[in-house]
Amino acid sequence: MEGKTGRASSLRWEILRQALQNRRPADERSRTSIDRISRRTKRGFNLIPFDLASDVEIQSLSIADSTSNRIRMDGTGDVCLRYTLPVDGAPKLFVFQRVDSADLNDFEICNKHHVDFTGLVCQWPSEDVLAYYCLLHSNMFRSKRVIELGSGYGLAGLVIATVTEASEVVISDGNPQVVDYIQQNVAANAGAFGNTTVKPMVLHWDQEEISTISYTFDIVIASDCTFFQEFHKGLARTLNLLLKSSGPSEAIFFNPRRGDSLDNFLEAIKGNGLRFSLSEKYDSDVWNHHQEFMNGDESWANYEKDHCYPLLLRIIRSLMVGIRCKTLMVHSSNFLLPPILYSCAHWNEPCYSAGEVVGGGGC
Repeated sequence: MEGKTGRASSLRWEILRQALQNRRPADERSRTSIDRISRRTKRGFNLIPFDLASDVEIQSLSIADSTSNRIRMDGTGDVCLRYTLPVDGAPKLFVFQRVDSADLNDFEICNKHHVDFTGLVCQWPSEDVLAYYCLLHSNMFRSKRVIELGSGYGLAGLVIATVTEASEVVISDGNPQVVDYIQQNVAANAGAFGNTTVKPMVLHWDQEEISTISYTFDIVIASDCTFFQEFHKGLARTLNLLLKSSGPSEAIFFNPRRGDSLDNFLEAIKGNGLRFSLSEKYDSDVWNHHQEFMNGDESWANYEKDHCYPLLLRIIRSLMVGIRCKTLMVHSSNFLLPPILYSCAHWNEPCYSAGEVVGGGGC
């Protein structure tokens, strides 16, 4: 067991070393070993079909020349992906992103701004699930102010801006390099947003105040943002600052459990006086894909539930503060999602209702 663990550790260091050297493994055997230990996948849950955009399509976007879609001989560079939304009449979405490239400058920027560079690595599977979920529940975003946190290349925010008739969508990340890509992707799809205002934003989670946008958002969304436990307190505080203080507001997060990482984030959520529910089975298509991967579907060879399957985390402000009651049904016609049963007698103790784990700050 120790030897296997040591081997996995050395392979992960090899991944980091290659990123720093900006090159691929020298031999196929090394490539195969690294692919086996890495949790990354090229297609993920594959809920929103995509392929490479053509040079002609990129030129029509008037923001980049055809070389933007060229992968260099070492396998690095930028590409433009064309997403086909499963909605009648919906326009194509174009998302520019990196391909397997990182250098020392990335690490220097991360250290300077106290952020990570995972948003540059790839489009993570939880983002795909979040975008698909928002697509299916588009009614809940109509006429709402929405912000995506830790957006990476911004797929979910772009989907909401394109199909839901939200009043405003802010697509944010703490890494300024990532926000440069978000800016490019917003510009590339500007004609698809209708009357929805879409803004890229650099937003750090260590800010004590966000004066210009505090308590103004109806819905906050995020995916795979609880991996680094050092950011939990800042993320929970930022969420508390962003959610509207008057009227209904809600956060929708998708995150794998990843050991105790998600549980520790839930403690930070409770520490900020917020309520939450956690769901495992929230969509039949996502669940069916999960079952296929668990049964050995080779399209995601290294799939493991704890690290790969995103749980649905819904977060709201605590209600009826100062009143001790045994149960409280929370429901608003403004949201499409079903009501949640909360136990208020001991709000710091999770309870169970209709397959959901529910918990939150004390009343």
